[in-house]
Amino acid sequence: MYIIKRPWVDYFLEQVGPCFEVVVFTASLSKYADPVLDLLDPARHIKWRLYRDSCCQYGGNFVKDIAHIGRPMTRTLIVDNAPHSYAFQPENALPIQTFIDNPNDRALLDLLPTLGKLDQATDVRDVLRQSR
Repeated sequence: MYIIKRPWVDYFLEQVGPCFEVVVFTASLSKYADPVLDLLDPARHIKWRLYRDSCCQYGGNFVKDIAHIGRPMTRTLIVDNAPHSYAFQPENALPIQTFIDNPNDRALLDLLPTLGKLDQATDVRDVLRQSR
């Protein structure tokens, strides 16, 4: 299998892994996502993996309903490039640009200052509101 890693993804995972419970929530099937995630995260910073069967179908899209993962919404956020993916909890979303093989992409690096603020926040939604 061959994958193109988004620039800075290794550094990003090293930085957020110790501070956050990192969960990959994908609309992909596990048989596709697992081999990709195994290559992407050999250090196992990603603690949980959720797949298409954990998504809700709504308006012809797969929505990642983060309320179902059993964590307090005041301490839960979703980083995603597709607004329909977080349609049920937009106040918990930290949007990121879509990655299409740009070796100069800095989107993950650019998220780190905001994530640093979120780590200390009582309610992540307050910080996310301010960052918009």
